Amino acid sequence: MALKDLQVRQGDVNIKVELIEKGDIREFQKFGKAGRVCSAKVKDDSGEMVLTLWNDEIDSVKVGDKIHIVNGYVSEWQGEPQLSAGRFGKIEVVEKGEGEPAGKAEKPKPEDPEESEEPEEVEAEEEEIE
Repeated sequence: MALKDLQVRQGDVNIKVELIEKGDIREFQKFGKAGRVCSAKVKDDSGEMVLTLWNDEIDSVKVGDKIHIVNGYVSEWQGEPQLSAGRFGKIEVVEKGEGEPAGKAEKPKPEDPEESEEPEEVEAEEEEIE
């Protein structure tokens, strides 16, 4: 199975692809429950397609990973096909990539400017005392 052969509303999609990009993680509320969604881009030898990642799937894959989508589903958003694991499928990482995590929630938190400057101030005070 290849990306170029997938059709909108197609189910039972079993395909191996490489994750080449992850967008920002968006949070939402539905029926009183919090959720997260992220649009990613995957590729194979035949082309590229958007992959929608939901909740825990977002943290389980990184840019550069080769993944196997088992029992996936192709939907349509704004006229473009989008692949996802759907309610009954799953995403398996078959080969870890070397890429850095992408998306706002996965980036390391910036250091607190006060904390990072504190050792320098202490050193400067010690130098003045000596």
